[in-house]
Amino acid sequence: MRSMNPFRTTAKKKGARRRGGNKWLRKAAPIAAVAVPVLMLVGGATWLWRAGYVAEASAAMRDGMADAAGSFGLSVDNVYLEGRENAGKDEVMAALQVRRGVPLFGFDLFAAKARLEALPWVQSAAVERRTPDTIYVRIVERQPFALWQHDGRVMLVDHEGVVLTDKGLGRFGNLLLLVGAEAPAHAQELLDLIAVEPDLARRVTAAVRVGGRRWNVQLDESIEVKLPEDDAAGAWTRLAEVERKQGILKRDLAAVDLRLPDRLVVTLPNDVIARPKPGRRPGTTGKDHET
Repeated sequence: MRSMNPFRTTAKKKGARRRGGNKWLRKAAPIAAVAVPVLMLVGGATWLWRAGYVAEASAAMRDGMADAAGSFGLSVDNVYLEGRENAGKDEVMAALQVRRGVPLFGFDLFAAKARLEALPWVQSAAVERRTPDTIYVRIVERQPFALWQHDGRVMLVDHEGVVLTDKGLGRFGNLLLLVGAEAPAHAQELLDLIAVEPDLARRVTAAVRVGGRRWNVQLDESIEVKLPEDDAAGAWTRLAEVERKQGILKRDLAAVDLRLPDRLVVTLPNDVIARPKPGRRPGTTGKDHET
């Protein structure tokens, strides 16, 4: 009967572990042989990028490709512009900074796009190369919204208050005139407010921002309507109801004050005040009347 030696069994297990470990190392060695150079390459590339060598090499490669393309006839011969209506053609071309004969692939599309979008009229721009010889430009213009009078100047603005131009404003004379430093920034709120009463809204020709808090609007270029700071929409609706029932705005008025919530105060023009009213003693004529 053979006796079992526990130490021999243990020794065999240890030997098995060593062989397993050696086997793992043998498998890992090829991986390490590839990984180490890759890591060195990545680390080296990172250092080169930080040092600026990669950027310089990329720029040089791009310039080389552009020159090569130019030698094969790929140069700019045409510029196709789409979407321009109000922006000046010369202004757009100056922003593009493109010349006939330059290499097509040497033209910086991103820089041209940025210059175009810096123009007052241009809201967005797209610039593309179209082989063999064309730069294609598509712009979306800002839309004229109102005329803005401020500091003695009258300017054309869009709905965001961006100043578009102060030249050639005659063709935009049908737009609403805004007055006051903060008027363009709040103009859309005003238009939304007056739009709830379309019959009155069509008669609004100007709006003055008062104290940065409220509006005075002008109807038919003659009647000033003073809106309150609070619940201006309710006051505007109240005026529309009075007009539908009594036709108050068909009278010869200078102003209508809606700032008091429980009454409507009208002001007569000076020449009307000067004329004696039938049946009224001279000197009893008043300027303001409540309705």
